[in-house]
Order: sequence, then C-alpha cells, then structure tokens
Amino acid sequence: MAKTYQVTTRQRLVNRLIQSLIHFGLGPKGNYILTVPGRKSGKLHNIPVTLVEEGDRRWLVAPFGEVNWVRNARAAGQVTLARGGRSETVSITELGPEESAPVLQKYLTDVPYVRPYFEVQPDSPLPAFVAEAPRHPVFLIK
Repeated sequence: MAKTYQVTTRQRLVNRLIQSLIHFGLGPKGNYILTVPGRKSGKLHNIPVTLVEEGDRRWLVAPFGEVNWVRNARAAGQVTLARGGRSETVSITELGPEESAPVLQKYLTDVPYVRPYFEVQPDSPLPAFVAEAPRHPVFLIK
C-alpha cells in the first residue's frame, strides 16, 4: 500500500531549505518553486516541485496526490514557476490517465524519493501506471 503524504514541521523546514536552494538556481535542473493563488483566499502559496522535462515539453506531476496546490492550480488554470531569479507564468492542462501514464513512469524513474507514495515501480508495465494515474494528477505545461 502506498504511503500517505503528511505535512509535518520537519517537511516544512525541508521545503523551505529546498526553496532557498532553488531560488539561487542550485539543485537539480528540473526543480522549480511553484507559486499558485489559493482558490478561496487568493493568497499566494509556494511549493518546491520537480518537473518532467523531455525535449521542449514539460509536465507538472503531483506525486503526493490531490493536495492543496493541485486543487489551487486546477482552479487557477495557470501557475508561476521560478528558479534562479527567473520566473514564468504558464498555463496548465490536466491530462487523462492514458496520457499521464508514460509521464508518471518517467517521473518515478527520475525522482526516486517519491516512490513510497506510488503503488507501482519504475519498471512496472504501462497499464499499471494508467491505473495509478487517477491518484497522481499530471498537468501539461503550455
């Protein structure tokens, strides 16, 4: 059974440290600070994310499921991605399970620390990722 994501004080501290590194352009290439307005409050929320990048295409994956930033991003239809002092506001489109499956497989291969939150492994067949997709929203970045 997949692990459930819990925001603990330790996790908040780790997120702040990672955000600081990303802000200065440090850390792995695909890491960004995602900023999205709250769907009810309008307050801006920041969260470190790792994108799947392939050629000129990019995807935003929710490894921990339908958490608040996912609901906020759906409502806004766009997010801001920042790294190393540069930022861009991008439109997003949520993908269906069939389209999400190969992206999730690549994400799980590239980002090993999220594996406990999935019920599949990187070498699982693609149909297993199709079944897993509803638990991990994927957005195409435009």
